Amino acid sequence: MKKPVAILIAFFAFTVLMNTWAMAHTPLCSCSDEGDGTILCEGVFSDGSSAAGVEIRVQDSAGKVLIKGRMNDDSEFAFDKPKGPYKVQFDAGPGHLVEVPSSEIME
Repeated sequence: MKKPVAILIAFFAFTVLMNTWAMAHTPLCSCSDEGDGTILCEGVFSDGSSAAGVEIRVQDSAGKVLIKGRMNDDSEFAFDKPKGPYKVQFDAGPGHLVEVPSSEIME
């Protein structure tokens, strides 16, 4: 009777740890209109780790890539504001894509 309880406890502990680990590295990205014709995006992970080197893409409404680059050492990426609607993609790998539509980017 003790063995099934121990297995159940071990399974529960493993599940909790895996969920905590999976949630600890959520990508976050925010962009702001700097008011001078440029957009500044800042990235980070929920566990506080740097987003330096994470790929950034700016796409028009048809999905065409207008600008492509990477976050700098300060986890920032600045670019000239495109004309018309666009979206910023912060791509930290499979399952870690954040999209910021231009309609949500404010001064």
